Amino acid sequence: MSNGESNHRIKNTFPVQLPATYLKQIRRNTITHEFDQSSPEDELLPQEDDEQLSEASKLLRLGVQQQQAGELIAALKSLQQSLEMFRALGDVQQQEQALSFLALVAYASGDYKGVIFYSQQCLALEKTTPDLLVQMQALSHLGNAYRHLNDHNKAIEYLEECLIITQKLQDRRSQVAALNNLGLVYKASGNFVRAIAYQEQSLEIVRELQDNWGIEQVLKNLGNAWYALDNYPKAIAYYEQCVKVARTLNNPRSASQVLKNLGNACYAIGDYAKAIIYYEERLQLARELKDKRSEEQSLGSLGVACEALGDYTKAIKYYEERLLLARTIKDHRIEEQALASLKVACYALGDYAKAMQYQQGTSTNS
Repeated sequence: MSNGESNHRIKNTFPVQLPATYLKQIRRNTITHEFDQSSPEDELLPQEDDEQLSEASKLLRLGVQQQQAGELIAALKSLQQSLEMFRALGDVQQQEQALSFLALVAYASGDYKGVIFYSQQCLALEKTTPDLLVQMQALSHLGNAYRHLNDHNKAIEYLEECLIITQKLQDRRSQVAALNNLGLVYKASGNFVRAIAYQEQSLEIVRELQDNWGIEQVLKNLGNAWYALDNYPKAIAYYEQCVKVARTLNNPRSASQVLKNLGNACYAIGDYAKAIIYYEERLQLARELKDKRSEEQSLGSLGVACEALGDYTKAIKYYEERLLLARTIKDHRIEEQALASLKVACYALGDYAKAMQYQQGTSTNS
């Protein structure tokens, strides 16, 4: 979002390597503060003649590129090496850059204690060289990490401090992130009304900025909050807008996730025909993406919705497709679920012979 991502000052000792189980990029609903990626070499790292500083800057650039490409283990190594060199040189500003990206690597991989560690180090470093931008980003990282660790009070404290700084700096993109992320904390703590209030403020600003990626994320989060309140019509309204934006952005995976929620919300209000439309759209996307798990879920949802409409013949068709897919991917749990669904649907049609066949299939696989 702006150059100077949140950083985490490192003392004499720091984690040498994240556990291997962490080093897989995780997708979330958080909006993070990102550097402007247009030209990191020009904006982040001045070219220096000094050989050691030049080498440290090269490592930082490499770590930035690796982090953005999702190469987390490689990014971690490059960034830690650059940090050690910048610390030896006493270059505080570049230490902040390296610490910031180390926090992003930790967050992307789910190492929230690591995020807190780096962020607190950054704030300690900030005491000697106060910079509101760096403080804002460190506070944002801390708030997001504490949310994932279910310490909602600390998360709110840090994110509210972050929001105040975004307002002082008149940094509207960072306001979007702070408001959205505060909404996520309040939702996690069960305060859905406050969550919605923050995210509606976030949506208003991100629409003014015409940031479709941000709009998509905030719309999804608002839909989730209304869904959690069992206000399905409002949830549907936000989800429908979100799917439209996701398609504009050619973001099929996000659209698939929201289509699932849309179908479920329509099912919850008894609009089974509309639920089927959304489940079928998700099924098509799942097949295009070769996402077997989403395909299997969509087939199951379609069967249930068809049963709700009394269309047992069509429900059986979907359940049989789900059964075949379960056997293809060798998922015995899903196979048994599909067989049980088929047995019930066949009983409803009065086809007791076929129901018994599925019953035997269940017994065989149990």
